[in-house]
Amino acid sequence: MTDFYHSGLVTTLHRLGKSNLETIASELEAYAEARPLALVLPALYSDVKSDAMKGIVEELKKVKFVKEIILALGPATDDQFSKVKDFLSVLPQEVSVIHNSGKRISEIYESFEVNGVSAGQDGKGRSAWLSYGYVLSRGRSEVIALHDCDIVGYEREMLARLVYPVMNPSLDYVFCKGFYARVSSKLHGRVTRLFITPIVRALRRIIGTNNFLEFIDEFRYPLAGEFCMIADIARINRIPWDWGLEVGVLAEVHRNYSSKRVCQVDIADNYEHKHQPLSSDDATTGLMRMSIDITKSLFRTLAADGIVFSEGFFKTLVVTYKKLAEDSLTRYEGDAAINGLDFDRHEEAMAVETFTRSISMAAKTISDDPLGAPLIPNWNRVISAIPGILEELKMAIDLDNR
Repeated sequence: MTDFYHSGLVTTLHRLGKSNLETIASELEAYAEARPLALVLPALYSDVKSDAMKGIVEELKKVKFVKEIILALGPATDDQFSKVKDFLSVLPQEVSVIHNSGKRISEIYESFEVNGVSAGQDGKGRSAWLSYGYVLSRGRSEVIALHDCDIVGYEREMLARLVYPVMNPSLDYVFCKGFYARVSSKLHGRVTRLFITPIVRALRRIIGTNNFLEFIDEFRYPLAGEFCMIADIARINRIPWDWGLEVGVLAEVHRNYSSKRVCQVDIADNYEHKHQPLSSDDATTGLMRMSIDITKSLFRTLAADGIVFSEGFFKTLVVTYKKLAEDSLTRYEGDAAINGLDFDRHEEAMAVETFTRSISMAAKTISDDPLGAPLIPNWNRVISAIPGILEELKMAIDLDNR
C-alpha cells in the first residue's frame, strides 16, 4: 500500500519504498538466536502437490531465520504422508509433518474426546491448533508464524515482513496480521470487500460503541490467513475450527492483549491464491459457508460481550448491511475503472445477495442454539485436563517422522 496512514487502535506497518529484504533478513537471523521462530503450514495433500507449494519450498530453502517448520497435513493416506515427508526433506530447517489422518494422531484426538476436551472437526483451525501444541511440546521456539500453502508467486520477503514486528524485541508486539492487495485482471477478496467490512460497520451503526467491533474494523484484511504471534498466545487463546478461524483469532487476541501490542503489516504488493466458489445455493461449501461461519463467530463474540439479539435486531442488520454493501460496489467500481480492471457489477451484486442470505441463516442458527459448537480449548486447559498430553503428542509426531 503506497500510504503511511495510521487509523487508530492497531498499528499499521506500511510498505514504503523499495524492498529491504536483505537488511531485515539479516536482522531476523540475529533476533532468531534469542527468539527462535516456528513456521506452521496447514495444507491439504493437493496443496502440497501444487506448483504454488513448489515455489514456496524453493523460497524457504533460502530462509535462515526459521528454526523449525511444521506442516499439518489434512486428510491423507499413509503413502501420501510419506510422499509429503520426502518432498519437504530438501528444506534445511527442522521439518515435521503432522499426519492428522494417521493412527497415532487419531489416538490423540480420541484421548481429547475421552477426557472431555473437544478438538472440533477436521479443518484448518484444528490443524493449526494441534501444530501449536507440538511447538509448545518441543519448547524450542518463542514465536509462531502461520501462512497458507496455496500462495502463487510466494517470496520469502512476505514471511520476513510478517514475522519482523514480533521477532524484533524493540517493537514489543505480540501479534501481527498480514495484509495485501488481491488483484489480477479484476478485484478479488470478495468476502473482505463485500461482506466482513460492511457487516462490521453495519453492526457498529446499530450497536454503537463497541471495542471489539472497533478493533476488527481497524484491520485492512481481517480474513488474511497470515499472522505471527508469540508462543504464549497459543497457550491461552481458544480458536474456532471452522471458517470463523480468522475472526475468532482476532477476538481472542482482543480479549487477552492490549491493542497497543497488536499490529498489521503490508507483506506484498499483490497476493494470489486459489479462489473459493460463491456457492450461492449451497450453504455447506464455498463462500456461502464461509460467510455463515464468520457471521456466527461475530454474533457469538458479541453475545459474550453482553449484546442482546432479537428478531428485530437481525432484520435491521440485514437491511443495514445490504445498503452498506451495495454502496461499496460503487467505490470498488471506481477503483477498478481507474486501474483498468474488469468489473462485473452483476457478479458483485450476486455476491452481496448471497452474503445477505448468509446473515439470515446465521441469525437463525444463533437464535436456535446461542452457544453452538464450542471453540477449541486453549492448551493451558488441555494440559490441565490431560497431564502429560504434550509429551504424548510430541512422541506421536516424532515417531511418525522417523
